[in-house]
Amino acid sequence: MKTTTLTLLTLNLLVVGAISGCNTIRGVGQDVSATGRGVSKGAGAV
Repeated sequence: MKTTTLTLLTLNLLVVGAISGCNTIRGVGQDVSATGRGVSKGAGAV
């Protein structure tokens, strides 16, 4: 009984961590992309 509960709790924590990690990675990707566009515009202006 305790082993099953502990296993389910651990699995739930891993799933929640993976889901929140995906959102973080997506945000970083968007920030890097926006920075790249800014650098490209600056280079084009020169």
